[in-house]
Amino acid sequence: MQNKWFNLLTSSLVTVILIAGYHFSFRSGKQKSGNEEKIPVSFTSLHNHQGIQELPGGDFSNAAEKSMPAVVHIKSVQTVQTYDPWMDFWGWGRGGASRSAESSGSGVILNESGYIVTNNHVISDADKITVTLYDNRTFTAEVIGTDPSSDLGVIKINAEHLTPIQLSNSDDAKVGQWVIAVGNPFNLSSTVTAGIVSAIGRNLEIIKDQYAIESFIQTDAAVNPGNSGGALVDLEGKLVGVNTAISSPTGAYAGYAFAIPSNIVQKIVDDLIAYGTVQRVYLGLGKITVLNNLEADKNELKVQEGILIQSVNTAGSAAKAGVEVGDVITKIDGITIKNEAKLMEVIARHSPGETVKFQIVRDGKEKTLDVLLRNQKGTTSIVRKNPKLQALGIDLISLDDRTRAQYKIDNGVKVSRLYAGKVRQSTDMQEGFVILEINEEKVATPEEVADILDKAKGTVKLYGFIPNYFVNGKIFTASYSIEL
Repeated sequence: MQNKWFNLLTSSLVTVILIAGYHFSFRSGKQKSGNEEKIPVSFTSLHNHQGIQELPGGDFSNAAEKSMPAVVHIKSVQTVQTYDPWMDFWGWGRGGASRSAESSGSGVILNESGYIVTNNHVISDADKITVTLYDNRTFTAEVIGTDPSSDLGVIKINAEHLTPIQLSNSDDAKVGQWVIAVGNPFNLSSTVTAGIVSAIGRNLEIIKDQYAIESFIQTDAAVNPGNSGGALVDLEGKLVGVNTAISSPTGAYAGYAFAIPSNIVQKIVDDLIAYGTVQRVYLGLGKITVLNNLEADKNELKVQEGILIQSVNTAGSAAKAGVEVGDVITKIDGITIKNEAKLMEVIARHSPGETVKFQIVRDGKEKTLDVLLRNQKGTTSIVRKNPKLQALGIDLISLDDRTRAQYKIDNGVKVSRLYAGKVRQSTDMQEGFVILEINEEKVATPEEVADILDKAKGTVKLYGFIPNYFVNGKIFTASYSIEL
């Protein structure tokens, strides 16, 4: 009898162990081999040793309490035009039914006037934007401006009793410092996660824009879809950056998240509020090489850190200030430049008309150059977005010579970008459409378009064609009438 109970007990224990082992293997995704060494296990605790940063109040509650009321939930509604192949087949155009699509993200209140910063990709395609505050009040938002180059945008709500966030100096961010991410992942409002700054100055090449600015702060604070546009804050509850992207094979958090530094945020936001567009600097640097010891030896240079200039555009700010091929940029305004991302970040904070100091090494000798910053046109004048173009929701660029020759035309401007506005609300126009005439006047530059729109009243008529789109063997032309 005793042996029977012993055998039953032994059998039960083996069964429990097998079930536990299966559960562990299932959850971990791999089986344990029988000859694996045991991993040392020890208790973990946070000791306030000398030199280690102590959390305020022993946790992150102080930072969360200060920053959470400044972070909002953003819901964007887009009207999506569906393609109808039958209309195309019969030569009736590309029309089809329209449907609504929703997406969501986060934003950060910047001041008591109701200005909110978020990501461009959260709001760029929205026809309607609603903002829900920390106290659950909901408002309809107006788009003030967007900047695809930095993936930032500014919206505004009319509300009282707002709690804006304070901005920190992102130059002070250090690898290893504590940060928290505040946002609305998966529509879970007011979510806080904690981590550290894992790296600074990351260039991921995820922003597909001619003037892309990427110098991300990397963190291991958990960030998921819906966190876009939310806050990355320090232990004082100040904004270090705006959460923008994650690196993940699954689309959900996998250990890497990236934020736009607050110093870039401040510059882009100020420009969008003041001018509707970003005052962008054109340095005119062509091919560059990030130096290390191997590149330095290869190019017979004494300095081993910095940016080696291998080509330069004579019309750019750098060349006009005396920067030459073979120079190595080591500092700008006293900030050490070790990679392209930092170079882009530092320059992106400035506007045409400002002067910065380049510290360079030329022929083994240090030299300082005063660089007067200019825009793409080579001037220092302020660029303002035409309010009527903004109301239409279109950005334009001139056609290149190759496109004009291909279609045998001598004028036309291309719709480089469509965003929330009257064009998308009332037409099926797509990005890439070439406008040949406005109110039966030929146009060849965005400036000519702006001049015509400034004079126009009531309805404006846009005539043009869709490149590489043919119906019955002929290029497809279209005309759109839009109420201004």
